Amino acid sequence: MTAHLLAGAADPPTGQYDADIIILALDRADETLAAITSALSQTGVSTHLLILDQGSRADTLNRLAEAVAGRNDATLLTAGANLGVAGGRNLASSRGHGRVIVALDNDAEFATADTVAHLVAALDGEPGLAAIGCRIVTFADGRDDLSSWGYPATLLPCAGDCFDTVTYVGAGHAIRRTAWEQTGGYDAALFFCWEEFDFCLRAIALGWRVRYRGDIVIRHKVCGERRVDWSADRWFYFVRNRLYIERKLGRRWPTMALRTAGYLLKGIRNGVLPQTLRAVLAAGRLPSLAGKASGRIGQSLPPAAAFYLRRNDLAHRGPPLARIRREVLSRIVRAPGGA
Repeated sequence: MTAHLLAGAADPPTGQYDADIIILALDRADETLAAITSALSQTGVSTHLLILDQGSRADTLNRLAEAVAGRNDATLLTAGANLGVAGGRNLASSRGHGRVIVALDNDAEFATADTVAHLVAALDGEPGLAAIGCRIVTFADGRDDLSSWGYPATLLPCAGDCFDTVTYVGAGHAIRRTAWEQTGGYDAALFFCWEEFDFCLRAIALGWRVRYRGDIVIRHKVCGERRVDWSADRWFYFVRNRLYIERKLGRRWPTMALRTAGYLLKGIRNGVLPQTLRAVLAAGRLPSLAGKASGRIGQSLPPAAAFYLRRNDLAHRGPPLARIRREVLSRIVRAPGGA
């Protein structure tokens, strides 16, 4: 994957700096410009902003280019096509070398001017952390964005607290670059949906921890433009990628039968059965298409990592049958992020 420079600095600073802030752009011009302004307004930490456009209209590209023209602390790149969330973040992250990678959705903003400084300090304070997830609130009223709650529902009353977890929400988060490099980044085959969970599983398997910080906040606008819709491809990616991750963990189809059946029933109930069938078939093909580079295909988690998952996730979700039933038979809830 390659990216071409559109505006701003050709490269990040040659010396050491604290964080790369990455933003993926795909139209949403007004929201993306606000996200850029928020990133460039961060204080108390040394940063470089990397914006990767993935197929915006010409007028949007022109506005983004104007926003960073002549700056030495920001770079606007174009991939020329939509690489997806996973592939886009991989490419954007690879262009920087800050010791922390902070990602912000292009319809979100940092709640304060020192949000990134707090993220960097949080990682510095706990060397065993691979990543930190932020509290995501709605931009309009500051209430918790339920569409961006990626943790057990029983933990929602703890949204303002801090706890170890097994994933983070992509709308706003930070990753330690050493952990990023050790795990190989995101599995680009996922394209969209569950990429954060997959990354965290591989990091946890290597002995890292993941932390939710309810005291570090991202304001999310949940913009509809260019958002993958449940009636279009979102449900396809949701099912395909979740089953694919199970296969990467060494699970065979008989052990995934209940989950798969639940997805099929949910597909029937919500009028998306063709998507569901296509997703199940695609999940079976992905390992051979993605290859070993996508990480840990067919390998179960080490015992310590499996214990970490039980303690920090499964213990909050209840027995396996009830857990799967809630996941696949409950009403469709809009998933976080956008491509």
